[in-house]
Amino acid sequence: MLVSVLHMRFTYTVTMRHRRHPRARSRRLVRPGHWHVHARVERFVEPSLLLLLREGPLHGYELLERIPELGVEGRVDIGNLYRLLRSLEEEGLVSSEWSADLPGPAKRTYELTDEGRRLLDRWAEALRRAQETIEIFLERYEASLAMPPSGRTGSARASVGTDRSIQSDEQSKRV
Repeated sequence: MLVSVLHMRFTYTVTMRHRRHPRARSRRLVRPGHWHVHARVERFVEPSLLLLLREGPLHGYELLERIPELGVEGRVDIGNLYRLLRSLEEEGLVSSEWSADLPGPAKRTYELTDEGRRLLDRWAEALRRAQETIEIFLERYEASLAMPPSGRTGSARASVGTDRSIQSDEQSKRV
């Protein structure tokens, strides 16, 4: 008796619609012809903490109070701040110790490690690159405003950022 086994494989694709949180986008149409744009600096709390700790040891609440000095928008949730500090400590980027010599209850004081200083240096480099990109964009935008609408051609706008990118290349060669 011959038994035949038939093996079938079905492949299918499910199209899922992801509903985005209304505030998840950086722009939204307020009313016809009017946009609200929010240029967010993502993940800026981490380098801000590292910079504040480079200036000297601080406890969590002091960090929370001083973060807005660096331009971080909105209020940072205290729970998220302590989770981030714990994570940075687990990675060896910050160290902490309990200090009872301050008034009130004992507080954990955080300090930047050598590895944290190296990471902060990389953050500063990355932010400089982002700043250059934004400057190139804004220079080109400003130049486009000075052009009459009929004179806006691709070649005229393309030449605006050239000098800056050459300048950036020369700066990186010197480093």
